[in-house]
Amino acid sequence: MERITARDGEAIVLHSTGSGPGIVVVHGGGVTIGIYRRLADKLADRFTVHLYNRRGRADAAARTEPYTFDQDIDDLAAVLEHTGARNVLGHSSGGFIALRAALRLPIDRLAVYDAAISINGGFPTAWLDAARQAARDGDVARSMAITAGGINTHSPTARLPLGVRVALCRAFLRTPIGRTMGDLLPMTLDESHQIRLHDGPAEQWSGIAADVLLTYGTAGPSYYVGLNEELLHALPRARVLPIPRSGHDGLNRAPRRLIDPLADFFAAPDRTSQR
Repeated sequence: MERITARDGEAIVLHSTGSGPGIVVVHGGGVTIGIYRRLADKLADRFTVHLYNRRGRADAAARTEPYTFDQDIDDLAAVLEHTGARNVLGHSSGGFIALRAALRLPIDRLAVYDAAISINGGFPTAWLDAARQAARDGDVARSMAITAGGINTHSPTARLPLGVRVALCRAFLRTPIGRTMGDLLPMTLDESHQIRLHDGPAEQWSGIAADVLLTYGTAGPSYYVGLNEELLHALPRARVLPIPRSGHDGLNRAPRRLIDPLADFFAAPDRTSQR
């Protein structure tokens, strides 16, 4: 563990493991880096994996309000500069941050899993205003139930009556991961709002020069299929890889069917060395 300095002078606590070329992981919303330890361990024999908590979580500094993704991108820039890494792996809203960062920062290879972007309304957000209102009212279980139902459109649970889903979320909030997600829910909603604000045509991503691997779990929400196909046609150097039998939590579960293609992607020769 080491502390590096962000652009605004705050500390970023960097947790690195392994040896070899560096990969910086940008984690998703509602969680901390703790759930990505298995991922890091499985890549550590071939890569140096750099994990850090995004603002407002665990050992990270508080985030600036009103929230935008700009501070997340600045922090990623500081980590890349300090480590010299040019490989980035983003999950969910971390995938959005990584893609936005690739428009500005020197990233050679970028892999995303279930990148939470919205192209022409393709990411569901109709649930968001009700969830934010429930959070403002202090009803975390209701807000979480609305959020889970709105995002997990593939899940049978999402079709249960709202009252049943609220009761399930109250029970979930008594678990360690549930408490963490409940504490971080306001930030998750802010990030979802930013994703909605950045909705637009796929061409807004066409300036990304990095090699991009777009992955998603076939057992997760179906809208990621269409979003990745839209991105595929907009990005100059990209390919799509569905991961069988994996849900939205596939990256932190780190099955071999995902780890091996990620390792192959990040280990490929750099384009500039082939000239």
